[in-house]
Amino acid sequence: MNVHPLQRTIEHYFGHPEAAIDFTIQAKALEAFFELRTALEAGELRSAEPDASSPTGWRVNAWVKQGILLGFRLGVLVELPGVGLSFVDKNTYPLRKFTPEQGVRIVAGGSSVRAGAYVARSVICVPPMYVNTGAYVDEGTLVDSHALVGSCAQIGKRVHLSAAAQIGGVLEPVNASPVVIEDDVLVGGNSGVYEGTIVRKGAVLAAGTILTRGTPVFDLVKGEVLRATPEMPLIIPENAVVVPGSRAVSRGKGAEWGLSLYAPVIVKYRDEKTELSTALEDLLR
Repeated sequence: MNVHPLQRTIEHYFGHPEAAIDFTIQAKALEAFFELRTALEAGELRSAEPDASSPTGWRVNAWVKQGILLGFRLGVLVELPGVGLSFVDKNTYPLRKFTPEQGVRIVAGGSSVRAGAYVARSVICVPPMYVNTGAYVDEGTLVDSHALVGSCAQIGKRVHLSAAAQIGGVLEPVNASPVVIEDDVLVGGNSGVYEGTIVRKGAVLAAGTILTRGTPVFDLVKGEVLRATPEMPLIIPENAVVVPGSRAVSRGKGAEWGLSLYAPVIVKYRDEKTELSTALEDLLR
């Protein structure tokens, strides 16, 4: 694997905290950071990228995450421009501005994309939504109202993040895998995907589905229970249809009181009928 020309420079300044206070070093560190930020916004660099040789199919670029953190370290608080509102943030992370030529639809009403995030042509952003730095949002994706794309999250092509969907960010530790939502996934309203979970191509998460590293997922079709391990994140299989469910507490007071715990359930795998139920997405583009 080739080493990116920026990698050694970013790793050097990240390993020297004095770069934030020594003005002779700070200028060079900032120059490297701004070059990294520009490459992130152009989609030329990613905090994680597909890698067929990896057990998860994804490779984390820890040095890119170091560069993002370096930007926070080097930045100073400033007042950022806003219409009738007051914003104070690190000067290294202002809000991104888009032009019609970039082909990104930012519907009026309070959406924000932070500097250092990549948003591809033909993405639709419905207000109010937020895309944090280091995130990657690919072509044809719809980020619906009140949806969050967390720092370093990787969103594939033609994904629908429904209203109030939360895609968690994993910026630290730098070697940890961020949340990955692969191509053609539908994430239902009020769903949450956190802690490095990977959702494979074509999967459907019904409204209210919550996935975390500690969440077992019960596959009724294959008769398996999917879990994260110390080495691997939780992975939702390709074309799986996941709905919120529950499982009875079988011991102690929980059993005595008849309590149940939340349990996501794979009830089927995507087929033509499932495709018909999601065909509305094409009308929104």
